Amino acid sequence: MKLQQLRYITEVASCGLNVSAAADRMHTSQSGVSKQILALEDELGVQIFVRNGKHISGLTAAGEVIVAQARELLHQAGNIKRTAAEFSDATSGSLSLATTHTQSRYVLPPVISQFIEKYPGVSLQLHQGTPIQIAELAAKGTADFAIATEAMEKFSDLMMMPCYRWNRVVLVPKDHALVGVSKISLADLARFPLVTYVLGFTGRSRLDDAFASQGLQPRVVFTAADADVIKTYVRLGMGIGIVAGMAYDSDKDTDLVALDASHLFDYSVTRIGFRRGTVLRAYMYEFIAMFADHLQRPVVEQVLQCQSQADVDLLFANTPIPALGIGQSAPVSSSQLPD
Repeated sequence: MKLQQLRYITEVASCGLNVSAAADRMHTSQSGVSKQILALEDELGVQIFVRNGKHISGLTAAGEVIVAQARELLHQAGNIKRTAAEFSDATSGSLSLATTHTQSRYVLPPVISQFIEKYPGVSLQLHQGTPIQIAELAAKGTADFAIATEAMEKFSDLMMMPCYRWNRVVLVPKDHALVGVSKISLADLARFPLVTYVLGFTGRSRLDDAFASQGLQPRVVFTAADADVIKTYVRLGMGIGIVAGMAYDSDKDTDLVALDASHLFDYSVTRIGFRRGTVLRAYMYEFIAMFADHLQRPVVEQVLQCQSQADVDLLFANTPIPALGIGQSAPVSSSQLPD
């Protein structure tokens, strides 16, 4: 049994049982992948995949268990490599992040710039996707860290730590009727067509819950995963936009007015996390601290001792979570912003 064979079976499973796609992702041939999988099945004496002729159509009962065990073994093999690398050269390596457009566009740039300046020998990879995709990438070990607001609870192997809380703004053209309203209400917003995030993205659930709590049915006419796209369609007159506060840039969005909506919606919390049992290198601890100042290494080491997300949540139960204001790219103390 070889680690490469285990990589092949986990990759085929991850690619929806598509051997060709798995081969492409691993930069090898389809025939080579198939040959190694058959060799592994022969060695183990069981079939891992159900086949329909030459095509793989599913996982056998044994295959389900073997693929899960293979993922865990590959995760541990990665831990061994990280441990060895830390002792051989603590300033070089790689760091893979999985996050949303909002985080990568508005929050991460200054953090990444600071990190690269301190660790020029570390290669950074940034994966953008939906919250579900982000969680999957971290759970499978493709990404070292997941950074997101929603859907993380669906993956029990992830240990997610609170970084900062944030709320929303309503974006309208300068001549819009809402500009003259001193304190907008949900009923005000319900009068206009809305342009906002896709379901499952960037705290969208908080928005829906707020309208539902007052028996209002918002007219959402356009949704997108990208705040810049939302702003484009607000400019086209399609509707008023509701985006994360940090997505408003007062220097670049001079044609739009940002109306505070923090009194209308509950705060959302962005979290950073990793797969349970991961060995973190020194620069990984430092990246976390750069992203969220209250997550210094001793705190993260406590998280590594936790056995479940419930334990992590308990650890931070009495920790004040800093807030990110409108147009800010770095959190400030929660005492500096009103609730």
